[in-house]
Amino acid sequence: MRPLPKVSRRFLPAGEDAFRSRSIRGTRYFRSRQRHDDLTIMVERFPGSQPVPAGGGVPRSYVLVHGIGVSSRYFRRLAVELAKTGAVYLVDLPGYGAAPNPRRDVTLADHADVLANFLRETNLVNPVLVGHSMGTQIVSLLAAKHPDVTDRIVVMAPTMEPGGRRAARAIGRLLHDATREPPIVFWIAITDYLIRCGLPYLLRQMPHMLTDRIEERVGTNHAKVLVISGDRDTIVPVPWARQLGEVDANTRFREVHGPHVIMHTDPGMIAMHITDFVGAP
Repeated sequence: MRPLPKVSRRFLPAGEDAFRSRSIRGTRYFRSRQRHDDLTIMVERFPGSQPVPAGGGVPRSYVLVHGIGVSSRYFRRLAVELAKTGAVYLVDLPGYGAAPNPRRDVTLADHADVLANFLRETNLVNPVLVGHSMGTQIVSLLAAKHPDVTDRIVVMAPTMEPGGRRAARAIGRLLHDATREPPIVFWIAITDYLIRCGLPYLLRQMPHMLTDRIEERVGTNHAKVLVISGDRDTIVPVPWARQLGEVDANTRFREVHGPHVIMHTDPGMIAMHITDFVGAP
């Protein structure tokens, strides 16, 4: 058995009592750090109003999973909106944001397994898994590998179309999209890429993203899927996203106005589409 790598004491598991609570737009959230084998994630929990669903039952919760290079902080505006209908969990994947670099190669399947362990240990019942960009690959893989965990996933700005999955093209489209994003999104991205994640780890992650075939999973498992795409997204062509969202009766597609980081430019509209999807049969 491969020995676990040494991890700094400051990255050992720590509950919410180890961190100061914070707030955004009047909504308070709590942070915790969790370790699963040799991989550590950082979690921000927005408690939400958690209304009891019509007819009783357990309120829905939302787990938001970021894309390559960045962190969960670009989800916070959307978290405030979703917290009006349920608890929201933002996750920094291993090596991203406030989660420590694992100092080894981490596959998409590794990320999915860590999330599955987190969901089970947190006792979340059928949470809605919301992925953005590379996060869409992870939540779709999680739903395929761990079908007991969730029955609904949201795929926002899925990764590039099959014919375009080359590093040079991905970087070119990313730079083009940067000119369409609000300045705060550009600032979040550049500091996450260069400082919090770092280029060496990002470059190790990129081949996993480019070789993954999300289209082979969406519509092939029990989970219902909502695909949302921005009409000004230079990374993900709308026709490709529409094709992914119209695979079968278990998938649906919504086009919104905005570039790649659509949940930051119009969090209210994205939250409305997600909650409508949750309430639909």
